[in-house]
Amino acid sequence: MKRSAALGFDARAIAGEAEGRALTPHSLFGEILDWLLAPLLLLWPISIVATNHVANQIADLPYDRQLGAGVVAIVRQVEVVNNRIDVNLPAAARDMLRSDEDDTIYFQVSGSRGELLAGDSDIPAPTENPLLDTGITRYRDVMIAGSEARVAFQYIYTGLGKVPVLVQVAETRHKREQLASRIISGVLLPQFAIIPVAVMLVWLGLTRGLAPLARLQSRIRRRRPDDLSPINLNNVPEELRPMVAAFNDMMTRLNDNLAAQHRFIAAAAHQLKTPLTGLKTQTELALLETDCVHLHEYLQRISSGVERAARLTSQLLQLARVEASHDQAAATEPVDLEMLVREVMVQNVPRALQRNIDLGFEEAGAAVIVIGVPLLLREMVDNLVDNAIKYTQEGGRVTVRLQSLPIPSLEVEDNGIGIPAEDRPFIFDSFYRALGTDAEGSGLGLAIVREIADLHRVGIEVLDNPAGNGTLFRLIFKPAALAREEGSSS
Repeated sequence: MKRSAALGFDARAIAGEAEGRALTPHSLFGEILDWLLAPLLLLWPISIVATNHVANQIADLPYDRQLGAGVVAIVRQVEVVNNRIDVNLPAAARDMLRSDEDDTIYFQVSGSRGELLAGDSDIPAPTENPLLDTGITRYRDVMIAGSEARVAFQYIYTGLGKVPVLVQVAETRHKREQLASRIISGVLLPQFAIIPVAVMLVWLGLTRGLAPLARLQSRIRRRRPDDLSPINLNNVPEELRPMVAAFNDMMTRLNDNLAAQHRFIAAAAHQLKTPLTGLKTQTELALLETDCVHLHEYLQRISSGVERAARLTSQLLQLARVEASHDQAAATEPVDLEMLVREVMVQNVPRALQRNIDLGFEEAGAAVIVIGVPLLLREMVDNLVDNAIKYTQEGGRVTVRLQSLPIPSLEVEDNGIGIPAEDRPFIFDSFYRALGTDAEGSGLGLAIVREIADLHRVGIEVLDNPAGNGTLFRLIFKPAALAREEGSSS
């Protein structure tokens, strides 16, 4: 599917920005510290608000009882005399209600029609229904003369009229606020000292808790570049053991890979040395030769040596390319296996004719689609066919057979010299060649086949030719739908 240039640019910009964010270094210490301190700093303001609310409630309790006692005292002085409501409140009692150094105290007695019977008119009337729960003291907050005040009130039923008499006592909130402030100060002031101590303890705890990471880093830094031995897990904290175990596993695989590369390089150098030495010898002899006939023979030998060296170099490059393709295994596509095999067969017909070998191809009769890298699959099939032609005597037969059911499979059958059972476990090793054969080869063909098969998760079976002498190689592929499903899940 083609995309516009603008869309591609935006996608690359977004991908680059996401990659930049992903590669931004961050501190594990700082991240843990943030997660520990952020809730603490978030809960502290909530604690201040909750403490203020609770302190106000606590401060209201004793003063509300005192305010309610004043209401009860006034209620006892309300009498009905000659069908009139009389408030018999002595002057001493009035003075006692007014006596307060910090707050202003108001009282009020109002009749059934809202008329003022005694006290102050500054207290506003309540909004509650006066016909409910008479005789119960209630409390509310109001504004009186621009100041916040606390009011205790009670309705009393006197029998005169349907609306009861209202008795109210109000007090400004100065004493309550002072008490609430002392409570808040007593609670919050220690927090100002506790929070820095808590932050310091968290800091020290994290420093001590992450110290094993620093020690592990120091142990790794002190290692020699060639030391790929596993890290001892005895002194590693339990939380770090899975990571260190995975690191040890990676180091083991890296060590095996380096060892295999060293063996491969040594064997490749040895294999390249032989044809190059022969070329040098034949060249020196040709330079000394004056007979044209003998000179022509030397040139033919030099040509054969160059061809062998070129073939060996080509296979070495193939093997290196296959090993590098393990990191690009996701770049697969549907491949028509029948068309691919037919192309390989056409390429190998000249070699088969040169050795008078009957090269045949039995088609599957239906499309055989597999998921893989076309170039690598072609090299795998080509190496199998080349190997069969190489180890089959002149006048022999090589048959390539493709089947689609029950699962896709490819067979390369020859009636050549065969492979002894004791040699079969080693034939896929690099540079391995069975004894007793004079066929030219580098021992890399089947190693390339194994690498490509492992990359594509293709099974390989090595069997005797059921028709007699020779060998049968069978490649078992996964159906395209199953291979595509496994690729998407991985």
